[in-house]
Amino acid sequence: MDLSPLPVSSAIGAFLLTFPALFSIVNPVGAALIFNEVMDGRSRAERHRMAARIGIYSTVVLLVSLWLGGYVLNFFGVSLEALRIAGGLVVAIRAWALLMQPGAHEERKASAAAPAQDTGDDVAFFPLTMPFTTGPGTIAVAIALSSQRPSSGIGTLSFFAGMSVAAIAIAAIIWLCYRWSDRVVALLGASGARVFSRLVAFLLLCVGVQIIVTGITGVAEIIVRHAQP
Repeated sequence: MDLSPLPVSSAIGAFLLTFPALFSIVNPVGAALIFNEVMDGRSRAERHRMAARIGIYSTVVLLVSLWLGGYVLNFFGVSLEALRIAGGLVVAIRAWALLMQPGAHEERKASAAAPAQDTGDDVAFFPLTMPFTTGPGTIAVAIALSSQRPSSGIGTLSFFAGMSVAAIAIAAIIWLCYRWSDRVVALLGASGARVFSRLVAFLLLCVGVQIIVTGITGVAEIIVRHAQP
């Protein structure tokens, strides 16, 4: 019996779960508007160089969070089911806040990036990557997503492979949106970015609810197993 399609299916499923969730919480399109303001007065070459460095740093932050976050919590005795329920709640709450008040989220990002306007130092990692682009909220979502991994077997590796591809794709989109932030501003404007943010926030809310359902289902299965004589 050929089981080769199974790892591929697991990787595709992980990608389809991870990509919309990370895209929603990072919101590179909306962040590009703020990045354009922060980089005002800097040369095009400097903007492009800064965008590339932020893309690289974002890749590292996302991959470390996805690969290690869940295992770190498990090390402290947090079960996989509890991690899924708690992580799903975090995702859903953040998605609800984005859905109801997208402007407030972007204002917090703008205030986080504000120090970069007043200094010529290397601000690619702090504050433009952390916490502006991939802040605590993004890390929390990444850890919640990693809780969806299979408990064991070859599917675990393919699951993380799919998540990693999604994280790299998000980082590439961050780089492109920041690199061409002036064109993003011209294309969407502030109102267009806000409408777009609401759409992706709804997707994130759906992902959070799905993670909670998976965690509750896991708890129910454990209770049933223990209840059997």
